[in-house]
Amino acid sequence: MEQKRLNGLPLCQVEIKDNFWNRYIKLVREVIIPYQWDILNDKIEDAETSHCIKNLKIASGELEGQFQGVVFQDTDAAKWLEAVAYTLAVHPDRELEQLADEVIELIGRAQHLDGYLNTYYSIKEPELRWTNLKEGHELYTAGHMIEAAVAYYQATGKSRFLDIVSAFADLICEVFGPEEGKCHGYPGHQEIELALIRLYQVTDKERYLQLAKYFIDIRGLGKNYFLQEAKGSDYRQLFPEFAGYDPRYSQSHLPVREQMTAEGHAVRAVYMYCAMADLAWYCQDESLLRVCENLWDNMVNRRMYITGSIGSSGLLERFTTDYDLPNDCNYSETCASIGLALFGKRMAEITKDAKYIDTVEAALYNTLLAGIALDGRSFFYVNPLEVWPDNCIERTSKEHVKAVRQKWFGVACCPPNIARTLASMGQYMYFSDNTNLYVNLYLSNHLTTKIGGAEIQLEMQSDLLDSGQVCCKIKLAEEKAVAIALRVPQYTESFRVELNGREVNEYQIVKGYAFIEGITDGAELIIKCGIPARFIRANPEVRADAGKVAIVKGPVVYCLEEIDNGSNLSNLFINTDQPLEWKYEPDLLGGIITVSLDGQRLDKSAWPKGRLYCPAKLPLKPVKLKAVPYSSWGNRMPGEMTVWMKELF
Repeated sequence: MEQKRLNGLPLCQVEIKDNFWNRYIKLVREVIIPYQWDILNDKIEDAETSHCIKNLKIASGELEGQFQGVVFQDTDAAKWLEAVAYTLAVHPDRELEQLADEVIELIGRAQHLDGYLNTYYSIKEPELRWTNLKEGHELYTAGHMIEAAVAYYQATGKSRFLDIVSAFADLICEVFGPEEGKCHGYPGHQEIELALIRLYQVTDKERYLQLAKYFIDIRGLGKNYFLQEAKGSDYRQLFPEFAGYDPRYSQSHLPVREQMTAEGHAVRAVYMYCAMADLAWYCQDESLLRVCENLWDNMVNRRMYITGSIGSSGLLERFTTDYDLPNDCNYSETCASIGLALFGKRMAEITKDAKYIDTVEAALYNTLLAGIALDGRSFFYVNPLEVWPDNCIERTSKEHVKAVRQKWFGVACCPPNIARTLASMGQYMYFSDNTNLYVNLYLSNHLTTKIGGAEIQLEMQSDLLDSGQVCCKIKLAEEKAVAIALRVPQYTESFRVELNGREVNEYQIVKGYAFIEGITDGAELIIKCGIPARFIRANPEVRADAGKVAIVKGPVVYCLEEIDNGSNLSNLFINTDQPLEWKYEPDLLGGIITVSLDGQRLDKSAWPKGRLYCPAKLPLKPVKLKAVPYSSWGNRMPGEMTVWMKELF
């Protein structure tokens, strides 16, 4: 294993100035954070109520009432605070920080003297603490609180929230562990593991790292803890619809080191894999890293959609089997793609392999952005690749598929998760070690950091999505030359680099990074990527996509919408011998690159009236088609959408 891990850069060092991404990042500051604050306070009409702030006030004794919402309702506030923290790290805002401080103080007042923090169990069932790890989400909720507190401490330097969650983490360390008299269980929904590692990173308290390791090491060993727990006299099932528990759902069917395929609930899985990757490095555990690599390979190369989404089953939000990737009934939860990106980031840092960033980039450009409307006020929880609104009917196999984004959800993990991810986009862009700066994502930005103790400033102007050209201007505080490692995207047909006007013909590519040496003060790097729009096909084992093609340009997956191409998109056929044309349309959907192509449509007028089946062979008639980025679908009139199109042979 690599003895040194690449380091992500602090958010305050990266100022994103990208025309494409800033529309979303600006939304976080100006719309999403205020909107979600109103949601947490139940002020948005016709939206699912959150009850989150009210629950905290009841738990703190400031209001009287009953707990309302799901058992993990506190996480809405936690992820909102984490989004606030990342925003403050880049854009200090005194009023927003004061509001966050008030929420943190409220959380502190809701905390028990022993450190326990969970409004559901504090208000509703105080006698049932830790009796339902399978469904109670106590450790999951604690994990999101810890992640938010770490982010807030790193952004503001204030330790109040960190002290609150540290007291809770200390209690968890007293309750759980291998010692006699402690609970030998583990979380039903993984999250606490990666959060404890983040807490260890800022506190240097070994007990947090060791408890995270314990939760991973004991998972799936011996008799299944959740099946045994359910036999207890004080156990009460919270979600009756999940009766008949399958341990694969929570990745507890086998010890983690014996797991070879991505199984069960997709979000649980990738959160666990994040912790496994971190532990593999901190403990220099080669065997655990190999497991992470195997699980990544299975997930990305056999069980992932072209949009970077995972979890194909609408039932239990889970993985199914290799190559089972239906398009019109898949789940593809937004949170799962966010977890995939977090896992990929960790694997790239540890292995120094750019292949992980290729997948991270796909998830961010496609599923993450599709999860939020361009106005920042509605969201997708589920991300299908094909939608026919008329058959998205309740109490059917497609009842989870929505043709329009929703203002909020009763289970609202995705909207604040989107907010915290957009606010922290800078963490994915660069890595560094003592001698090299690694460039992962080509977004226009300004970077100020230190490499080997020397300050470096990099101004990037990116036109990656259109022309494929990126310009980097470098300023160095010292005369010493530096090296920059440029990610060579897997989708590029050509990759050329010019340094100070002259093409660099000799450079080394190591694990997908091109190392450009001898960069001095005032240098200008020009990167030219060949990324035309092109047709992509799926592995023939993917039955849902056999005989079909998708359109991709760089990291962006495209789709057809009814508003541009008419109804019944399944009647379209594409001749893939044609060149694809693209152009930037500044007045469409906030400014997007569209792709134009010729297609053939079945002529329905030739079908015998009133017949459901007959031997008639329908002619095809030519049509002009327009494809838009998958991330932007559903922002105009409701209608059909499809990513995969039938190929004309």
